[in-house]
Formats: sequence, C-alpha cells, structure tokens
Amino acid sequence: MSVYGVLQVHSAPPALCPHVEWAVAGTVGMAVSMPWVSQPAAPGSVRAELIWQGRPGAAGSITSALAGWNRLRFEVTEEASPGCDAVRYSYTPDLGIFTAVTSANGDILVPEGRLRAAVSLAASGGSVLEAELARLLGTAWDNELEPFRRASDGAPVRWLNATG
Repeated sequence: MSVYGVLQVHSAPPALCPHVEWAVAGTVGMAVSMPWVSQPAAPGSVRAELIWQGRPGAAGSITSALAGWNRLRFEVTEEASPGCDAVRYSYTPDLGIFTAVTSANGDILVPEGRLRAAVSLAASGGSVLEAELARLLGTAWDNELEPFRRASDGAPVRWLNATG
C-alpha cells in the first residue's frame, strides 16, 4: 500500500538543497529532484514543493530526516490511508516539530483525550484554556510559517509590525 503526500520546504539555505533531496530520496526510496526557487520572505534562501508517494508513515520519516537541520522551515502532509489518519508535520528552527491529525479538507483534528487534558489543566489554574487550545492547534507554527507560505504562492510578502 502506498500513500501520497506533499513536502513544502518553505525556506532553506541553498547549500542544504542537495542534502534535503538525498534525505527525502532515502525515505521514499527513489531519486528526488526538487524545483528550488528564491524565497522572498527570507532573502538568500530558497523554497520548493514536492508531491511524493511512499508507504504509510513516510511523512513522519521525512520529518525526522529533515528536523535535525535547524536552518530549514518545512511542512509535510500525508493523506489518510486504510487504518491511518491524515497527518501534517510543521517544523521551524525556533519551535521544533508540530504534529497534527488532519481532516480531508486540512482542518486539524484534536483527539478527545487531549481536549479533556487541556480543559482540566485550565480548570485547575495551570494554564489558560485559550493558550492550551492554541498549542493543540499549532497556532505558533502557523504564525511563524504564514509569511513563507504566502511568499511561496507568488504573493508579495507584507510584514506587519505591531506598535504601541
């Protein structure tokens, strides 16, 4: 059985590009050539996207292979397969890895046990519920990666600075 997924390298130093390709090739079991282009959100960096096919769980293997290189920002998704949920991994140098089960449309699905733990922690005064929910949804990763995602769509990068 094989599954499909997408690797989006949002930013990488050009010197790492062949290493990224070799690491992914070693995981999916075939040669990989990615279309690297400039990343406007991080001058001097490049970005690429790859649709891959591999065994169930390959997204986790790809993430593990790339997460050791702390100058990359990337996301790996894997479609659902019989007995396996769809999944998304996000990685940034500052935050590390975020993992989430996803629905068919890409929404993050939070398991019941994790929701109950977040509510319990908030009720005990150990945390604020909104902060726990943001953690479960990967809000910090989305906030950090969004400028890179938008730049990869060919859209101009707009940096908003909070004042006051």
